[in-house]
Amino acid sequence: MKKALCVATTMLLSSLLVAPPVAAAPEVKVTPLTTEPLPEYAGKEVQMIVVEYPPGGGDPVHRHDAHGFIYVLEGSIVMGVKGGKEVKLNAGDTFHEGPNDIHTVGRNVSNTQPAKFLVFLIKNKGAPILTPVKP
Repeated sequence: MKKALCVATTMLLSSLLVAPPVAAAPEVKVTPLTTEPLPEYAGKEVQMIVVEYPPGGGDPVHRHDAHGFIYVLEGSIVMGVKGGKEVKLNAGDTFHEGPNDIHTVGRNVSNTQPAKFLVFLIKNKGAPILTPVKP
């Protein structure tokens, strides 16, 4: 009996050692394009970025503390803010979120194709583009 238990334990441990590693969540790519001060609006700036969701990728719940204007360049995404409806956006579609909105949903619709969109933010000078929020 001890020999059988020893063999079973050895086989179990061996299978764990050769098991493939768990895949990490796909990374969202953010490419800054420009940041420009708005002298006519004290303490404000515009920042433009391109966001690329990999297949199956998306954002955690967050806020921007800014007016965010989104224009989908490629693929399809789902966007939503707290208290609002989720919307599916395709290339050429736009979305807006305000400085008090909590961005509850931001994800790629496709599990096989990437999605890319342009974000235009009007925000406080030097403020981060994104602040995580606990759901």
